Amino acid sequence: METTHRKVNKRIRFTDEHGNPLPNREIRIKQVNHAFLFGCGGFDFIPYVLKGEDAYQQLTDSWLEVFNYATLPFYWGNYEPEEGKPNKDLLMKTALYLKDKGVKVKGHPLCWHTVCADWLMKYDNQTIMKKQLERIDREVTGFKGVIDMWDVINEVVIMPIFDRYDNAVTRICKEKGRIGLIKEVFERAHESNPDAVLLLNDFNTSINYEILIDGCLNAGVPISAIGIQSHQHQGYWGRERLEEVLERFSHFGLPIHFTENTLISGEIMPSHIVDLNDWQVDSWPTTPEGEERQARQIEEMYRILFSNPLVAAITTWDYRDGAWLKAPSGFIREDNSRKPSYEMLKKLVKQEWWTDAAVKTDDDGWAEVHAFKGDYRISAENRNVDVSLLDDTEMIVTLRA
Repeated sequence: METTHRKVNKRIRFTDEHGNPLPNREIRIKQVNHAFLFGCGGFDFIPYVLKGEDAYQQLTDSWLEVFNYATLPFYWGNYEPEEGKPNKDLLMKTALYLKDKGVKVKGHPLCWHTVCADWLMKYDNQTIMKKQLERIDREVTGFKGVIDMWDVINEVVIMPIFDRYDNAVTRICKEKGRIGLIKEVFERAHESNPDAVLLLNDFNTSINYEILIDGCLNAGVPISAIGIQSHQHQGYWGRERLEEVLERFSHFGLPIHFTENTLISGEIMPSHIVDLNDWQVDSWPTTPEGEERQARQIEEMYRILFSNPLVAAITTWDYRDGAWLKAPSGFIREDNSRKPSYEMLKKLVKQEWWTDAAVKTDDDGWAEVHAFKGDYRISAENRNVDVSLLDDTEMIVTLRA
């Protein structure tokens, strides 16, 4: 599939630290990170950062071999189970650890009717809204520079009609309406960090989500990217549905993030289940046949998404089997051994879609560079420099001894 839009084709002039060109030299162009966000849930890092156990070191080392983008949990009910006592330190330590490893971090989510803080229920709607906005300002401001990407509000299509249990966020969504609530929370997040990437995220890929996005954009909501969840516990969407979803959501012209992807390597969940959370089992084993199927499906899905110019990120929700609903939806098994899907994706990300090459400069120090967009270590003899290659414009690269 077409990947030329993922590459730069640019002329670079290589010079020494005095500005003199480096003529007729072999220059090593070695990629160290992708511009594209190959993501995975970062929840597994939290106990490692907390405890520092060797088992988690092994786990996180294998994670970092493939992924450069992590989602960390900011579910309000878990993050601040007691009003006024947020669990900031642990999330900050985890986010800083990831950032130090070159990983971009996203917080998920700032506003959601599920896993909401129970203590909000004692307040009236006006106070709930005030506290929701204060919560957004606290997190977006407090993590600025460490986390600059947020799922601002989650699953709004269903939010005002959600009736499984009463909660504070559904209450304010009923009162303000979907777009009214979205506008307020996005505006507060944008005010708190004008440079942040702000996502609207939903599992509903029907026309209802399209209508909601259209209404938000007409209302001036500062949406940076469209988040699409793709939990496929009941079977792989397939090429036709993926391409159909991409076509419909591409007309907004915004970057698209596949924010929560799961594909199963065991028995498929029955189709009659409406809410995936209703499928409660004692065990859900992975199988050799299922693992081969999972690897094939993930490869096709990634190739389709990577070939679409508007797709900027793909996040697999579970790194290890059993993380959510005991599902065998990870890249590694419960014993931390690697599944075929892991090896397949690593081959795509670090071989097929990766640049490690040499170019030779002409008499004036110029060379043509063709490389996947990302961060690079460029070296020649005893000189080197770290640069980002993101577009086709000419540039001068100074290599220092």
